[in-house]
Amino acid sequence: MIDIIPAIDIINGRCVRLKQGDFDAKTEYAADPLDMAKRFEDHGIERLHLVDLDGARAKQIVNYKVLEDIASKTGLIIDFGGGIRSNSDVRIAFESGAHMLTGGSIAVKNRQLFMDWLGNFGPEKIILGADFKEGKIAVSGWEENTDLELISYLTGFFENGVKSAICTDISLDGMLEGPSVEAYNLIKKEIPGIILIASGGIAEMNDVIQLQENGIEGVIIGKSIYEGRIELDDIERFIMENG
Repeated sequence: MIDIIPAIDIINGRCVRLKQGDFDAKTEYAADPLDMAKRFEDHGIERLHLVDLDGARAKQIVNYKVLEDIASKTGLIIDFGGGIRSNSDVRIAFESGAHMLTGGSIAVKNRQLFMDWLGNFGPEKIILGADFKEGKIAVSGWEENTDLELISYLTGFFENGVKSAICTDISLDGMLEGPSVEAYNLIKKEIPGIILIASGGIAEMNDVIQLQENGIEGVIIGKSIYEGRIELDDIERFIMENG
């Protein structure tokens, strides 16, 4: 079964969603991050993708208190990302209750440090964040594009020990227009052994079903939940039927 992973993106301690990674196009929701996390857990969800958007801009972990709060008051398996650029950030995140860390920008800016974390903590704890736009990797909270080709980038890390990657198509993120199915199919074709977590554009449960049928291992869902396009009851029913 595909692993359904709701997202909580944090700015100033609040749940927000961006459009195409644009900090000036954010929607802030009334939901408290902890309350939202508890709702996810109450509907049979086991995992959470928690993103420190303030950290992504500051290039260091900022909202670790939110992580600590959710980790200590729920049983969710939390993968945490956003602003993890140093050994200190890694220590803070794990001490605050993260089960896994997602390294995106750091894997581009300081590949050796990312590989050190992979070696020290193992591929079950360190996830590669590969955010892309038009087939090229983007970093720094999606504010900076690179010339790195998505497939060759993923292949290089997979061949050096990375097992899991979260791949977000920035052009679709927050747009509720459906996921980048062709890109994900290509990744699975070229790198069949990688554990692929799709992110960006999920609009309805049919998108999740399609990704599952295509052999994608995980899917991150954000805005469609907050906007009521996907009900938590629907996710709970899917988990029960497919578990």
